[in-house]
Amino acid sequence: MKIHSATYALSGVRAAQYPIAGLPEIALVGRSNVGKSSLTNALLGRKSLARTSSQPGKTQTANFYLVNESFFIVDLPGYGYAKASKSDRARFSNIVGDYLESREELRLVLQVVDLRHPPTALDQEMFQYLRALDVPRLVIANKLDKLKRGEIERQRKVILATLPGLSPEQLVLFSAETKQGVSELWSRVDAVLG
Repeated sequence: MKIHSATYALSGVRAAQYPIAGLPEIALVGRSNVGKSSLTNALLGRKSLARTSSQPGKTQTANFYLVNESFFIVDLPGYGYAKASKSDRARFSNIVGDYLESREELRLVLQVVDLRHPPTALDQEMFQYLRALDVPRLVIANKLDKLKRGEIERQRKVILATLPGLSPEQLVLFSAETKQGVSELWSRVDAVLG
């Protein structure tokens, strides 16, 4: 997919604040600091469209980015940030859950995991939650650039084994840093958007 335009559209914490354009949406979910915002920037070919931080828990709203005037990428708050207060964790969970369960425009969910580590219990829980919602989904194993060549296949197998029901076709190895996997991911998104 060729990106002609990509702009920040809006942020919200409930459905009444989300776009009413009726355009398809691709949502990103994942643990805090797994690289969802960096992945967004890599996909859109922009360095700082989505704000990134080395400090986890910075994305606290659903952030909508309009792409080619034809669909949105939605960067959702991360899960699993231990230092967030209990009320903040519940609020982030409500934003993500309400969005995933009620957004009619949702066409695809990209669950971002860290390729360097086995999926956590929270990653597994999110994967099963998405399966139960029966929403089209891909698992994006980010931080490919952080592994040695010999470790990549082993970690890919670990992810497939840890997320029962994940097919090899639903797993995309990705590096937001080097842009490896961008073309493959866009071809998968294109297939969903038509």
